[in-house]
Amino acid sequence: MSGKPDFEELMRQLSAMGSVRRELARSLPVDCSSGSAAVLALLGRDGDMRIGRLAELLAVDMSVTSRHVTHLAELGWIDRSPDPADRRSRILRLTPEGRERLTELSDRTARLLAERLSGWSDEDVELLTGLLARLRAGFDDPRTHSGGPPPTEMCPDAPPSETSPGAPPARTPVVTT
Repeated sequence: MSGKPDFEELMRQLSAMGSVRRELARSLPVDCSSGSAAVLALLGRDGDMRIGRLAELLAVDMSVTSRHVTHLAELGWIDRSPDPADRRSRILRLTPEGRERLTELSDRTARLLAERLSGWSDEDVELLTGLLARLRAGFDDPRTHSGGPPPTEMCPDAPPSETSPGAPPARTPVVTT
């Protein structure tokens, strides 16, 4: 296990990632905030869901989620329909326009990343992707900080889709919330 100086450097590097997140957010269209992009990405990845589940996945307050949902519904990118199991609740789903916008956002993000990482080898990009997925999984999986063994699927040599079972598909845009 690494020592304190290694973890201190890791903390500095993670803190500096804010500039990457800001640059990715600046690449979004004016009518689509990073929060709205996150909503589209989650609905695209996980499918139809209630707003409470969406707020949980975004890890933000229900009022913040509701503002994003209202904005996206006004743009016609998502639909809010009654939940057949509980008519008081609404099910959120992407509209065809929302799917088109999600594809556009994914393409924009992929182009920006390709531009910024043009000097990187494919192997380096794959390694970074796998390591970031492994880091995220380490915070998502309670076994990794409860003293239990790390999940076998967190092998750094595994392809990105195998590194984190809940990882979004490759076409999901990188967004910030």
